[in-house]
Amino acid sequence: MGTIRVNGRLYRRPARPTAVICADGCDPAYLDAGIAAGVLPTIARLRERGFFGTADAVMPTFTNPNNVSIVTGVAPAVHGISGNFALDRDTGAEVMMTDPAMVRVPTLLAAMSQAGIATAAITAKDKLRRMLGHGMRGICFSSEAADRCSIAEHGIAAAEALVGRPKPDMYSADLSLFVLDAGIRLVEERRAELLYLSLSDYVQHGHAPDEPEALDFHRALDERIARLMALGCVVGVTADHGMNDKALPDDSPHVIYLEDVLNARFGAGTVRVICPITDPFVRHHGALGSFVRVYARNGATPAELARAVRELPGIDGVLDRAAAAAEYELPYDREADLVVTGDANTAVGAGAAEHDLSALAGHRLRSHGGRGEQRVPFLLSHPLTAEYRDKSRGRLRNFDIFDFVLNGVEAA
Repeated sequence: MGTIRVNGRLYRRPARPTAVICADGCDPAYLDAGIAAGVLPTIARLRERGFFGTADAVMPTFTNPNNVSIVTGVAPAVHGISGNFALDRDTGAEVMMTDPAMVRVPTLLAAMSQAGIATAAITAKDKLRRMLGHGMRGICFSSEAADRCSIAEHGIAAAEALVGRPKPDMYSADLSLFVLDAGIRLVEERRAELLYLSLSDYVQHGHAPDEPEALDFHRALDERIARLMALGCVVGVTADHGMNDKALPDDSPHVIYLEDVLNARFGAGTVRVICPITDPFVRHHGALGSFVRVYARNGATPAELARAVRELPGIDGVLDRAAAAAEYELPYDREADLVVTGDANTAVGAGAAEHDLSALAGHRLRSHGGRGEQRVPFLLSHPLTAEYRDKSRGRLRNFDIFDFVLNGVEAA
C-alpha cells in the first residue's frame, strides 16, 4: 500500500475513507456532559469499540496554531504559526497569521493529494482555508464562503448544492454542521478518501457544557460521526483547544487589561500587548483569551515588566522570549519579549478601548488560550493495534491524530 513521509513521520495511505474532525473548542467537559445526558451514544460507545482519551493541544491554545499542527504533525516551533494574530518584528505591523507563506513545512493534506489520494479539507472559518489548502490538489473550502467556490481555487464549484442548503450565518451552530454534512456528502459520492473537517467554536464560546444549546450541538455532532462510521470511515476526533468560563460571579468578564496596567505603572507607551486570539470572529469573545504577548518599547526592561505582571492576581505564567519558545515549542524569531498567560478563570487583554464586549450581553465570557484549555478529546472510531495502545499510554498530542487514524487502528 505504501507510505508517505511528511515532516519526519511516515503515514500509510488510507485503506478506506478516513476523516479527522477538529471539533473547535470541544473541551472534554462537553463530552462528559453529553454522555451523562444520554445524547452522545456514538461517542459513548467508543470507550468499548474504539478509543476514548484526551491529548494536549499546542500552546497557545488558539485555532490557527493547533489546526496547522494537526495537519503538519509537528509543533509551532517547526511549522511557524504561533497564533491567529501577530506583530511582525521587522515591520512593526500587526498581521493576521493566515498567509500560507508563513507556514514553514508541508502539510499531510498536500502530500497525500500530491500522491494521488482524493483529499478534502473543509473548514468553518475561511481564515484557515488558505493554510490548510496550501499545496493541495483536492477540494478545500469553508462553509463561511461556500457561496464563492470555484474549481480553480477550491476544487469544487457548487458547495452549497453539495450540501443542499445555503451557506450558514458565520455566528451559528450550522457553520460547523455544514462542514460535517459536506464531508459526509463527499464520502457518499466517493469524491474523497481522506478528509479534514475543522469546525467552529461558536457554541462553546456561548454555552457551558450542560446548557441545552451545547447538548443539542454535540448531539448533532454525534449523529454525524455515526453517519461517517456507517459509510465505512475511520473517524478521528480531536480539538484545537478546550474552553473555560472567564467571568466573575456577577456575570461580568474577568479581564486584566495588561497594556493599560503596565503603561499606567511604567509610563505611556512602555509596552504593546498583542492578543493572538484576534481573528474575524471576535463577536463571541471580544478578542479576549488567556494568552498575550508583551513587547517592551521604552521605560522598562522585560525583567522589570515580568516582575510587575507576576504580582497580578489571575496570572499563572510569565515567560521571557527564550523560555516561552522552549516551554511552549514556539518559533523564537516570532516570539515577543514576554508571554503572559491567565489562569482558567482569567482573560488577559491589551487596552480596554481595544475590546468590544457589547456582543457578550446575555452570556458569560467563555474563552481559551492558556494552559487551562490545553486538554482536548482524542477519539477514534476503531480499536487500536497493540503498538498504538502502548503509544496511547504516553503523552498524546492533538497533532498525533492523523498518525493514529492512518497507522494505528486495527484492520476491519
